[in-house]
Amino acid sequence: MSGSVYRVTEIIGTSEKSWEDAAKNAVESASQSLKHMRVAEVVELDMTVSEEGKVTAYRAKVNISFKYEA
Repeated sequence: MSGSVYRVTEIIGTSEKSWEDAAKNAVESASQSLKHMRVAEVVELDMTVSEEGKVTAYRAKVNISFKYEA
C-alpha cells in the first residue's frame, strides 16, 4: 500500500508590523519543531487594539500540514 498521511495543526503568529509578518513568524517558528511541512494556509486574520483605538498587534491564524510519521 502506497501513499502518505498528513496532519494539520493550527497555530497563531503575531507581529507588530503586518499580517504577512505574523503569518511568516508562525511558519518559521513551527518549522523549528515540525518536520516535512507541506502547506501553510492562512485561515483568519485579526488584530489587537489598545483602549486608544490604536492597532497594537497583527495576528494570523495558520493551518500547517506536515507529513505524519508514526
